[in-house]
Amino acid sequence: MANQVKLTARTRAESGRNAVKRVRSRGAVPAVIYGSRQTPANLEVSKRDLEVLLSHAVGESILVDLEIKDGESTKNQLSLIQEVQHHAVRREILHVDFQAVSMTEEITAEITIETVGESDGVKNHGGLLEQSIRSIEIRCLPQNLPELLKVDVSHLKVGESIHIRDLVLPTGVTATADPDLTVIIVAESKVSAEAPAQAATAPEAIKEKKSEGADAKK
Repeated sequence: MANQVKLTARTRAESGRNAVKRVRSRGAVPAVIYGSRQTPANLEVSKRDLEVLLSHAVGESILVDLEIKDGESTKNQLSLIQEVQHHAVRREILHVDFQAVSMTEEITAEITIETVGESDGVKNHGGLLEQSIRSIEIRCLPQNLPELLKVDVSHLKVGESIHIRDLVLPTGVTATADPDLTVIIVAESKVSAEAPAQAATAPEAIKEKKSEGADAKK
């Protein structure tokens, strides 16, 4: 299960470009929270706290115990970080979206796929490990959300593959993608595949050169 991390947020009544500039000028990041049958609300969170949280995240989906302060009142809301917007050049955080979730309702999230081990086909037969899908969308209750999905590839031989249907998901977790999609495959090395063809053409090339030499003598 993904670890729940704590983060403090404050409500903000102002919106618009100038209001966003003021939020950033005081070292905060503008944010919004929506979902779970509640009205969307504008928030701001500490830029430093958010950077620390993201730097320690293992996967893409992060469960946050969001402490929202509104004047003198405070409430806690379990949330999922849905999107983090970064500056295209400076890569600083510009905005973050939180989705409010309920412990009794399933959520949709993206989890990273990480390979474990060295494939037999790569290690012993010169194959190439190709991973075409690096994250998948899943559905589960918040308490069952995994940080990432580790896939053991050590048994794969050249030509063998792992599909969505082959992934071993934690209890209570379901993949939403087409089960026939290929996630990982051990392909034959292009070098070894081309070598026989080159060897087959070599004698013909030598023979052709000899023929040219014979014609020259005539």
